[in-house]
Amino acid sequence: MKMPVLLFACSALAAVIAATAGYSLAPRGSDRNPVERGRYLVTAMGCNDCHTPWHMGPNGPAPDMTRMLSGHPATIALPAAAKGTPEWPVQVSATNTAWSGPWGTSFTANLTPDPETGLGSWTADEFIAALRTGRHQGRGRQILPPMPYPMINKLDDADLKAVFAYLLSIPAIRNKVPEPLPPQAQ
Repeated sequence: MKMPVLLFACSALAAVIAATAGYSLAPRGSDRNPVERGRYLVTAMGCNDCHTPWHMGPNGPAPDMTRMLSGHPATIALPAAAKGTPEWPVQVSATNTAWSGPWGTSFTANLTPDPETGLGSWTADEFIAALRTGRHQGRGRQILPPMPYPMINKLDDADLKAVFAYLLSIPAIRNKVPEPLPPQAQ
């Protein structure tokens, strides 16, 4: 059990380092547009790395920006992941939007403003609560790995509101992401 925790901690640390480096270099003037600040933070924190489905491009794997931040594609049903090993405790889908490990299988959320399948019906308070508590809308099911909410929750409310403002400004994409799957019986 120590290996999955170590793997998650290392990947989370890498995300924090990238986000912190970008955050420290960002202008923070009071006249900064919240949507632009949010765009900056979403880019610096690498949200597209997991929440945008990847595809094979001419130069290898790349995010499919026509589905930017729309989460795991509803049209892709995955077979059960193979049982993890101490050397490979976590498995990732080819789209980089489904992750399987000791917690079960998690699918990255649709962060677009679609009111039925994304964040369109959420309030800024629910968004902030989700990232502060690690619970869906701040009160629902647990947010699962690899989402680094323990690091993102260190952002102040103004930055989290800016991220939310940016996410509401991008094109809505209807995409109902599957619910997480429990761990497989061993």
